[in-house]
Amino acid sequence: MAETVQTLPAERRTEVLRQSWSVGIATGLYGISFGALSVAAGLDLWQTQALSLLMFTGGSQFAFVGIIGTGGLAAAPAAIATATMLSIRNGLYALQTRKFLDARGAKRLAAAQLTIDESTAVGLAQPEQPAQKLGFWHTGIAVFLFWNLMTFIGALAGNAMGDPKVYGLDGAAVAAFTALVWPRLASTTARLTAALAVALALVSSPLVPAGIPVLIAALAAVALGLRSAAHHEPPLEGEDGELPGSDPVP
Repeated sequence: MAETVQTLPAERRTEVLRQSWSVGIATGLYGISFGALSVAAGLDLWQTQALSLLMFTGGSQFAFVGIIGTGGLAAAPAAIATATMLSIRNGLYALQTRKFLDARGAKRLAAAQLTIDESTAVGLAQPEQPAQKLGFWHTGIAVFLFWNLMTFIGALAGNAMGDPKVYGLDGAAVAAFTALVWPRLASTTARLTAALAVALALVSSPLVPAGIPVLIAALAAVALGLRSAAHHEPPLEGEDGELPGSDPVP
């Protein structure tokens, strides 16, 4: 990271750092709701913290504890499958970030852990490679630090607060997923895919165990996505390579 800092003018470096840490702080605040919801779902403090430290992808974490909270340990396979499917996008992001990161060895492992919506979006938003590197690393580190800190605080407060629904924390997860999906519904195909996924989840919910409706909806969305790709639709990114929307949770 030292080379990146040296090759950027001070004013430009400050601009990128301000953007990176602003995103990190704003995103990290969602960790409070995750920590509280995880404890309410039956996980203890250290299990909750381990999810944020090791899984570190908010959409998957919210889905995992949501399914566990609904179906208990019996729903663990569905929870794991759903969380894994939701995190596949991070692997796709890596195909974009590797072009400007050029990370090797231990740094490559760190980059893999920090490749999330926010770090990818901030990195790709920069026009020059040094700023892309700086934006990626600082955004990833900022989100990781604040997300884990807020998870710890939320988990500690979870038992004292009682039912998180009283404080509207359950709504934070819904808001996070909505904010993730909404910017990406720009095309007719995307809107139809989302509508089909919602319909399948609602129809199947009374008929199958907890967690399975999410898998059914996700598989349908993937199938439609592959069909769109086969018809050579434009990739999901802006003209300058920037992602059109970023997940408010990592």
